[in-house]
Amino acid sequence: MTSTGIAGHVEVLTGSYTPDTGGEGVGLTALRLTPRDGGLSVVDAVAASGASFLAAHPTLPVVYTTHESTPGAVGAFALREDAAPTPLGAPVTSGGANPCHLAVHPGGDFLLTANYGTDTLPGTVAVHRLDADGRLSDLTDVVEHKGSGPVTGRQEGSHAHQVLVDPAGRYVLATDLGADTVFAYQLDPNTGKLNHVGASRLRPGSGPRHLAFTSTGDLVLSADELSSTVTCHRYDAETGTLHELSRVPATAVADIPNQPGGIVASACGRYVWLTNRGADTVAAFRLAGTVLEPLGEVPSGGSWPRGLTSAPGHLLVANQHSGTVAVLRVLEDGTLGETGVVVGVGSVVCGLVV
Repeated sequence: MTSTGIAGHVEVLTGSYTPDTGGEGVGLTALRLTPRDGGLSVVDAVAASGASFLAAHPTLPVVYTTHESTPGAVGAFALREDAAPTPLGAPVTSGGANPCHLAVHPGGDFLLTANYGTDTLPGTVAVHRLDADGRLSDLTDVVEHKGSGPVTGRQEGSHAHQVLVDPAGRYVLATDLGADTVFAYQLDPNTGKLNHVGASRLRPGSGPRHLAFTSTGDLVLSADELSSTVTCHRYDAETGTLHELSRVPATAVADIPNQPGGIVASACGRYVWLTNRGADTVAAFRLAGTVLEPLGEVPSGGSWPRGLTSAPGHLLVANQHSGTVAVLRVLEDGTLGETGVVVGVGSVVCGLVV
């Protein structure tokens, strides 16, 4: 499976909740996007329990998936030309409960996992060593988050929701929805241990879900699930900390409870797009310096849009409750256009261009 760019087609892998994890999907579904006209078709599907997030190895044809359950697991799949993804060994423990996000360290030697936890189990961040062929190996570290927030029913304890490496490759950042905090770590390349170096406390009750860096690396946008906002932060690359600069509502749709989901920053660094679960829209924003300016929003092509995947000239929206992947066109001014292209993928929640 190889992306061939705008001249041909682009291969996309999606992840879904499965019957054993409360969904109706198969797990992994391979799609093919034609950027020229926004056409999208299903190519193949492979069983993978609770595949709620996907991450690619930086140099090998290997993709990693969460198996979101309690206890949680993570798995590796090999991508072969014109063939369905093939399991690369058996799943291994995720180092916590309900793993919901993954990232491969830029060197390709470690997999990082954010485990959301449960009402009684805290959120954790885990590290696995990767073998030379990309197989999952030793669990080298598990760090437990501590903290809480003011939102009853969601913030009694910590809930790690994303783990990512900053653009310089210096710090590992982990958002915690329950603690209203972005924790910063440094990964020891020899031992695979995470050293805690700092924490950025965000607005109480904001519930940071996901971050997206701009192309310059000095700004980072947060999708704030519990306050239904988008926040622009200055990123201090020397300390791994965030400092709020501006903040706007995630949607203009009134009187509907809303939870932002996926967030994507444009390659040019001028635009940001966000899914809205509740409003069932994808919103566009312009970055005017450090100020977020709403550009409008369009229907998501389904219900409960969660994941948002950037592809050449388009965004793919994973609509969880309707079980649909919709194609939106990205226009030159950063606004979005509906294509009318929607394909069925049961309980789909994430996507990855492979």
